[in-house]
Amino acid sequence: MVDILHRIGVKGSSPDEVYEALTTLGGLSDWWATDTSGSVTVGGVLEFRFEPGGIDMQVLELTPGERVLWEVVGGPAEWIGTTVNWEIKQEGEYAIILFSHVGWKEPVEFMHHCSTKWAVFLMSLKSLLETGTGNPDPRDVAISNWH
Repeated sequence: MVDILHRIGVKGSSPDEVYEALTTLGGLSDWWATDTSGSVTVGGVLEFRFEPGGIDMQVLELTPGERVLWEVVGGPAEWIGTTVNWEIKQEGEYAIILFSHVGWKEPVEFMHHCSTKWAVFLMSLKSLLETGTGNPDPRDVAISNWH
């Protein structure tokens, strides 16, 4: 199995602010997908709709200010059964986010695309927390014909 891993620092933000952006419908729609719905509680399913299609994530774990864990239960075949993990901590004036999308069966070309798109959306999250404005789908950076 192979994984997508990223790390970003959000200047002037706290782990609690990052956690809120990851665990509220308003927060998620401000940096990832403007068309976001569903349940943000453990056991609930979040529904993200993008220009090219949708992704459904079941919320597996919520540890305020520290960790958010989702499992992909709907979307592209390569994503089904993978997990998306957000580890959050404070380092000086930065909230650090350790992001991982784990459980990919093989590093197919679509995984390369998704790794870049996760980076785009992590920068959108960073922008939201630092400036108040993110760049969620459909305002995100299109990187290929897959969007």
